[in-house]
Amino acid sequence: MRRQRARALLVDLDGVLRHFSTTTTQEIERRYGMEPGRLWETASVWGRMQPALAGEVTHAQWMSTVVGELVFAAGGHERAQAAVAEWQADRGAVDADVLDFIRSVRTAGLPVGIATNGTDVLDADLDTLGLAGEVDVVVNSSAVGVHKPAKEFFVAACQAIRVPPPLVLFIDDDDRAVRGARAAGLSALRWSGPDDLRYVRAALEL
Repeated sequence: MRRQRARALLVDLDGVLRHFSTTTTQEIERRYGMEPGRLWETASVWGRMQPALAGEVTHAQWMSTVVGELVFAAGGHERAQAAVAEWQADRGAVDADVLDFIRSVRTAGLPVGIATNGTDVLDADLDTLGLAGEVDVVVNSSAVGVHKPAKEFFVAACQAIRVPPPLVLFIDDDDRAVRGARAAGLSALRWSGPDDLRYVRAALEL
């Protein structure tokens, strides 16, 4: 049986709507004597990052642990602190193609939400990026208390956007999140870039 047309769109933030410059990060790492990728590698250790995504610790507390882990690599606590501060000062850039598409979806009368694994700085980031008024709802894992790919996250997201899971389309660049959304009853697409917008447009029948 043909699946009903999606009546709402949920999009991931990082990797879909927002992107970070690896060049900028690598330049910071070079200046502080760290190998490329060290900052994100240190921050993204699951046991270090997960509490921030679940709202159990603040973003600042998470970054404090990252500083502590980088003291040796950066050549001292002050240098590690400065490197992390410079890295965190970059809040990314908005993908213009995705934002334009979101606007067209909303113009067509369909609600759009950001559904992301985020920390307590997410609202400030959205303000900085000019995204605060560009979507109908923001579902932040640290506010919900559970993160993707858990079913409970997607249940909360559908409740926030007020559309049942079978009528919601979710896009994310993380395969685990996509599989989690599908397990929760949503339609989901693994995002690979703006070329995927053709599929999303067709799925929404726009």
